[in-house]
Amino acid sequence: MAVTVENAEDLTRSPGASVTPDTLPSDLDITDLVVGSGKEAAVRDTVQVQYQGIRVADSGEFDSSWGRGGTPVEFPLGQVIDGFKLGISGMREGGRRILVVPPHQGYGPQGAGGVIPPNAHLVFVVDLVKVN
Repeated sequence: MAVTVENAEDLTRSPGASVTPDTLPSDLDITDLVVGSGKEAAVRDTVQVQYQGIRVADSGEFDSSWGRGGTPVEFPLGQVIDGFKLGISGMREGGRRILVVPPHQGYGPQGAGGVIPPNAHLVFVVDLVKVN
């Protein structure tokens, strides 16, 4: 699978990611676009992130903090889907990372909110803004 990110290293702009599906990973796939130099995130932390979420099947964006005014979203890392929990753990503030999340580490057979179908592979481009 190929993920293209327009603004790959510019954390001041929406990443503008697109996906070309071919071989889908069976486990979480992590690619660092920018390696941060700040505090490292751990599962016990609350984090602030910017992100873009894309369905692999149709390359459609289903959610984006950038699309909602560019305000970072804050959440306890231990209370999100495994793909986020495992994919953001170990990341450092100031970093940007691509997470390719298989269904069993995402929303599984139930999907989510009518925008993520059952058993969907997802791609997230995540900027780690702050670790609390």
